[in-house]
Amino acid sequence: MKNILIISGGIEAIPGIIKAKEMGLNVVVSDGNPNAPGFNYSDDKIIASTYDHKETYRKVKNYHTLKKNIDGVICIASDVPYTVAYVAEKLQLPGIPLKSANLAIDKILMKDSLSRSGVLVPDYHEIKSFAEFNNIINTWDYPLIIKPVDSRGARGVLRLVPGVDLDWAWNYSLKNSPSGRVMIERYLDGVQLSTESIIVKSKCYTCGYSDRNYEYLDRYAPHIIENGSDMPTIFSKHVKKRIDETIKMGAESLGIKNGIIKGDIVISDNEVKVIELATRLSGGYFSTNMIPSSTGIDLIKEAIKISLGEKIRHKDLLPKHNKYISQRYIFPNAGVIKKIKGIKKLKNNSSLKFFNIHAKVGQEIGKITSHPSRAGMVIAEGTSRKDAVNQCKKAINDIGFDYQ
Repeated sequence: MKNILIISGGIEAIPGIIKAKEMGLNVVVSDGNPNAPGFNYSDDKIIASTYDHKETYRKVKNYHTLKKNIDGVICIASDVPYTVAYVAEKLQLPGIPLKSANLAIDKILMKDSLSRSGVLVPDYHEIKSFAEFNNIINTWDYPLIIKPVDSRGARGVLRLVPGVDLDWAWNYSLKNSPSGRVMIERYLDGVQLSTESIIVKSKCYTCGYSDRNYEYLDRYAPHIIENGSDMPTIFSKHVKKRIDETIKMGAESLGIKNGIIKGDIVISDNEVKVIELATRLSGGYFSTNMIPSSTGIDLIKEAIKISLGEKIRHKDLLPKHNKYISQRYIFPNAGVIKKIKGIKKLKNNSSLKFFNIHAKVGQEIGKITSHPSRAGMVIAEGTSRKDAVNQCKKAINDIGFDYQ
């Protein structure tokens, strides 16, 4: 029996842990939280911060030496590709090069690399002082984006338009950067997509294209909060082919011949442009639930196989169907939750493919400022995109929060 290490035991990793066990693997989960929900589904556990690559490796090496050899390592719905690459390199397991992981987690290094390879990206610039920030604001046209070079979950990401307090924006973005580095880039009008691709022997197979929904861009401004997405994409096979070619170029730029590429793509001025690429599986149940529901592709299984160095069959990366699947998030009001109502209705809703309410009774809900601020989500299937979206809205309307 092979042993797979999954670095992250959060709630969104659970479908991946279950999938690995269905594949007949012994599953070891590593997480810094002793009560990580993923531990309830794993065969073994290792307590180590997912963000601390050295601590994780030290404890994994001990397990690898004294208990069972680790055959593969992966992260699911957790932004820790560097930790994964570090462990893989040290244990000589399949994985992306450490240099590639380092490029992917630093947005300036990433965009520098992409630009040199001819991949279209928004104009960008690292800003090292408030004076420099002010100068760019006076030189570039609104709207603009300011964000940390190395944050996660949209933390510290702001859309700048006339009237936004620049002093506040600078300090807010800066404090959300672990390394104290901030960048600015042009905001591109157009449809944004989430993509999930598998790179096999330098060939790109994009298994999922989802049109992202930013209907609340003004409501939560200047914070940029996505409210789900929709599959299949509205774009043609021709545009999808161009997206594939762009992601392939991006993978080559980052030095990845085998692995996962998560793309944040925008179609702007009829051109495919890359906002960011990540060398990991996406969160938000996109890779674990939306893609298999819409396309029939078992993306998590194929990603696990890559991490184990197993052969990937071309036919397993092709869609089996093309169903209308939509996802929408739940945004509660500010306050302390006293009661959550409507869970039974969701369980009995046959249109729902999946739902998750992670807000808890007694939890204090604050202002929505980043993706982790959302209280839960629903994924629904419909006879059309409009029907799938309506099914999501109906389900969310069935959920109610009482506040203290």
